[in-house]
Amino acid sequence: MSKRTLIKSYTRRDVLKAGAASAIAVNFLPSRVFGANERLTMAGIGVGGKGASDINGAGTVGEVVALCDCDFKRGAGAAKKWPKAKQFTDFREMLDKMGKEIDACTVSTPDHTHAPAAIRAMSQGIHVYVQKPLTHTVWEARQMRLEAVKNKVCTQMGNQGTASTGMREGVEALQAGAIGEIKECHVWTNRPVWPQAPGVTKSLPEQAKPEHLDWDSFIGPAKMRPYNSGYHPFKWRGWWDYGTGALGDMACHTANLAYMGCELTQPTWVEPITVGPINPETYPAWAVIKMKFPAIKGRSEVTFNWYEGKQDGKKKLPPAELFHGNKPTNSGSLIVGTKGIMYSPNDYGSSWQLLPPSGGEKAPEYVKVSPALPRNNRGDVGMKEEWAKAIKANKPEIALSNFDHAANFTEAILLGNIAMKVGEGFDWNADKLRSSNKKATRLATKKYRKGWEV
Repeated sequence: MSKRTLIKSYTRRDVLKAGAASAIAVNFLPSRVFGANERLTMAGIGVGGKGASDINGAGTVGEVVALCDCDFKRGAGAAKKWPKAKQFTDFREMLDKMGKEIDACTVSTPDHTHAPAAIRAMSQGIHVYVQKPLTHTVWEARQMRLEAVKNKVCTQMGNQGTASTGMREGVEALQAGAIGEIKECHVWTNRPVWPQAPGVTKSLPEQAKPEHLDWDSFIGPAKMRPYNSGYHPFKWRGWWDYGTGALGDMACHTANLAYMGCELTQPTWVEPITVGPINPETYPAWAVIKMKFPAIKGRSEVTFNWYEGKQDGKKKLPPAELFHGNKPTNSGSLIVGTKGIMYSPNDYGSSWQLLPPSGGEKAPEYVKVSPALPRNNRGDVGMKEEWAKAIKANKPEIALSNFDHAANFTEAILLGNIAMKVGEGFDWNADKLRSSNKKATRLATKKYRKGWEV
């Protein structure tokens, strides 16, 4: 398989292809062809919390026939809304019994079960919509993209800011040279907002398991441990075994403008600039991570910087001078070029402004280019609509956050979590998913509990 197949960026040419929704689809031969007005049969894996809005959105573009959740107390809204849909607590059972009846499926579980569920569905020819971050490990992200191609399915990752007109205009502006030659990106977040280090540093004592919870299905591919409410619901995000911490939770939102607009691929160097104390159970209290993305045709090397958490009560943020007097928001991004800086003050890149170049006083002038990307601007629902349109048109690129983009993006982002554990900078060979640092190579994947393997 060629390097271009394995490592891909969203180039301006790809943006134009997505806008035209044509070229990539020539060789796409799905296992089933849908009529323009035909209703897709939908299933939801994880239908409480964020999963509720995902299956609700899917229900606007298809008929919901199956629901799966390890905790139907949290998934009660979906069960009430679609009383005829068959219910399961184990996605393996659902796919074994109903796979032939399901056209498309949402996956909105804790991070560690994204790949086991989605790859199992794709192997059966089921189109998938998977919440961000796409996977729990770097290796899983690679397998997700390869599996989508192998089984000719249409995919979408749930980073809903991708649908916004502002974000798409920002991508077009960056690729049109609005800030000149791009040199570096800075992205920060207000996460973590859930329990983890320094407040939580060790496993929790056993509690009585609620009757409504299928704990075995929650644990999934992870090592079995006793139930405690400190793991489920939501609080799983801060645990190495289940979540991907602040970086995994938010970078697939907040770094999306930079990643797509700067045509980033995979870094060749990853370095932890500063990381809070590491423990075997939870993510650190703070981290600053640097990645170097190699030059490609049309641009030089780009340095990407990530900031999360607080140290001694002080939030980790980019250098103050880059803001040119603007007060830093809770989350956002700064993309630095030779002619100016693009500043987005929100999680989704849906709004932005141009600032003077570093050390300069005048912001660059920019006249909007003709749209290269289709306009959606319908957020979460719009993402489902694009996904359904892609399925029916047999054109995966219509869903702009399809796995060709999203899996590459997730691969790059999750290398930052590896850097936290490694504790030092390391080189990265994306084609081989390897580093000369053996620990970094090992951390690109993980062991799976028997019966839950990818």
